[in-house]
Amino acid sequence: MAASTQAPAHALNAWLLAARPATLPAAAAPVLVGTGAAIHAGAASLAVFLAALVAALLIQVGTNFANDVSDFERGADTHERLGPPRATHDGLLTARAVRFGMVAAFGAAALFGLYLAYVGGWPIIVVGVASIIAGVAYTGGPWPFGYHGLGDVFVFCFFGLVAVCGTYYLHTGEVSGTSVAAGAAVGFLVTAILVVNNLRDRETDARAGKRTLAVRVGDRATRLEYAALLAGAYVIALALAVVVSWWLLLTLLSLPVAMRAATPLLRGADGRALNLTLRDTARLALVFGVLMAAGFVL
Repeated sequence: MAASTQAPAHALNAWLLAARPATLPAAAAPVLVGTGAAIHAGAASLAVFLAALVAALLIQVGTNFANDVSDFERGADTHERLGPPRATHDGLLTARAVRFGMVAAFGAAALFGLYLAYVGGWPIIVVGVASIIAGVAYTGGPWPFGYHGLGDVFVFCFFGLVAVCGTYYLHTGEVSGTSVAAGAAVGFLVTAILVVNNLRDRETDARAGKRTLAVRVGDRATRLEYAALLAGAYVIALALAVVVSWWLLLTLLSLPVAMRAATPLLRGADGRALNLTLRDTARLALVFGVLMAAGFVL
């Protein structure tokens, strides 16, 4: 009886590990901000919000499954890894099972995407297909762009501009300058999550031939990039507060979270110590997104 109950629990924990729940704020924040901006513009739908949120989370999970198995097969995940355990590398799940999970997550996202395509038309189909392809191609395929220093650019585009503007478009039928600016702010913070990850893993990535931007530009420049991304998000928020609504100054309430995340990294924290910075940066992206969305609504 004990063995039969422990096995399902062990399997569930393995799938949760592969899904990487800590990364989900990066998928939720853009949908919240895009919806908040749409409410400010006077056009929003609860059904669209829920469908977009679930689809975004599923695409993120599918991307995480793809990364888990691709990094294992390419040798980027080794026993020297400083980050959290990886399900495929640690033998908790087989590569075949994780690949099946990837297909299932992307397939479920596509089902919600059918409704979103009905609402938004062909542009949403393009966005959805491109997002799934990018999720797989980040570490998989014949030319994984995450291995060639382009991960930061793609994360900024898809988790910032595309996700926020796409959500806004679903609600309103258009893309505004406000949605583009808000998308850039969110994109900066989500990209900062990746920067911490790549800073922590730069040495093992270099040995595995994974030429992330952190590997290419080095330690100091990567830390400066992180600081610039956080500063850029707040500069955009302040500009939006002046142009759109002073309620967007609510984003400044996230500054303590930003300081908590940034201080260790800027003081030279390295290795496993950056796992806490990674967690706090993900929290910052979500808190900032919630506050920006609230500012738009108010």
